[in-house]
Amino acid sequence: MSTRSERRGIHVDQSDLLCSKGCGFYGNTAWHGLCSKCWREEYQQSRQTQIQEDWALAERLQREEETAYASSQQGALSQPAGGSAPFSRFQERKTKERSSKVNTVTKFFTSSAKTPQKKNKEPGSGEVQSGASPSPGRQPRPDTDHATRHFIDFLKTLKPGREIFKQCRSFTETMVYKRDLGAEELSECVQDFYQSLSDRLHTHFKGSSERVECVMDEVERYMMTRLYEEVFCPENTDDEKKDLDTQKRIRALHWVTLDMLCVPVDQDIPEVSDNVVKAITDMIEMDSRRVPRDKLSCITRCSKHIFSAIKTTKKEAASADDFLPTLIYVVLKANPPRLQSNIQYITRYCNPSRLMTGEDGYYFTNLCCAVAFIEKLDAQSLNLSPEEFDLHMSGQASPQRPPGPPASSSLSQVRERLDLLSGLGVRQERVMEGARRLESDLIDWTDAVEHTVQGTLERLDSPLPPPSSSAIDSDNVEGDLLPPPLLPQVFAG
Repeated sequence: MSTRSERRGIHVDQSDLLCSKGCGFYGNTAWHGLCSKCWREEYQQSRQTQIQEDWALAERLQREEETAYASSQQGALSQPAGGSAPFSRFQERKTKERSSKVNTVTKFFTSSAKTPQKKNKEPGSGEVQSGASPSPGRQPRPDTDHATRHFIDFLKTLKPGREIFKQCRSFTETMVYKRDLGAEELSECVQDFYQSLSDRLHTHFKGSSERVECVMDEVERYMMTRLYEEVFCPENTDDEKKDLDTQKRIRALHWVTLDMLCVPVDQDIPEVSDNVVKAITDMIEMDSRRVPRDKLSCITRCSKHIFSAIKTTKKEAASADDFLPTLIYVVLKANPPRLQSNIQYITRYCNPSRLMTGEDGYYFTNLCCAVAFIEKLDAQSLNLSPEEFDLHMSGQASPQRPPGPPASSSLSQVRERLDLLSGLGVRQERVMEGARRLESDLIDWTDAVEHTVQGTLERLDSPLPPPSSSAIDSDNVEGDLLPPPLLPQVFAG
């Protein structure tokens, strides 16, 4: 049977298309003339060789460190107990630190060496099981498995889907080994990968930005779901300290009201109150999301609820001057957990095109401005005097109680409360006396009504007189009362 190239008049040497190993399958120039099966075997062999070399290097380093440690111990025992004892202890401590580092490297390569190899199917099938195993000691999370399956299903519809998945999986596996790098270095690695993959997708889709953005969103979801535990609030940053400081600051500002921030929202309206509650809920829900895009979606939903509340209150479209104070109020009332860590996570690992354009980037920028305002909030920002601001911050005053020294006025307030209670007691007695009089009047009125009704019923039950058979006017003795009879009258025609 002729091939497609032969039918088109192009002569192709079949020996040039076969696998260079002679297995009988067609090769690929991108895989150095190997078929997919032979290429995977070559890749696995080179990977296992590298793992074995790294393992041998780790064992050699450990033996050298153990030998150095043993010699240092013998030298310390042979030295007299004198002024050199502190130096010996210092040297011993440094040796232990180096030994612990070697043990860490050993464990690192041990986990790699124990990774199960991929197993081939039956001979002749040419397929290889995708046996990517998780790191020892860490079981895969259900959401991670779900994200992987969803990503694979999405890529099945794309022509370069297999290559995209290989690159993303290889990159995430490499990132796990870079956990010792700083947060900024990890962020640069992820952003560089985003940019490189985006450029290749633009070339493949010939400038279709919508399709590229769709693919990049799925790439971000897959990668960041797998890397979330490694890159969110890392230990080598001060994100956790910033979270605690921000949470403490917001908790101290619990007394701030709508009027102080000039928020154009009337919470007495049920619809407005519901929108405010939904905005607070979305802000708190942001921390439960793992993908930067999902966290941005929470911020966007929160902002839209705020705009709805302002529009319902003012009966007109909200402006940016109305939105930012309301967002600040929502953040103060929500006090979302790990706010700084979430902001840093979005900034470091979100798709840059999403942050720089669109409504998600706009709302995220406003959230950053709101957090910065809360951190620098002072008396002038709330139209308060410094003394009033200090009293509110110290808890000696609240919006429901006018500021003032509570200790000096407590006794007078107690007396006022007692006088008010006594006055209320007198008023209660008057009300009870009037109620008793009203009850007595009601009883008397009820008895009178019953007596009247009973008399009426008795009169109705008495027998009526029999009807008379005489003429109608027989009882009319006095005829003068009757009108004169009518006389006929004749008119001339």
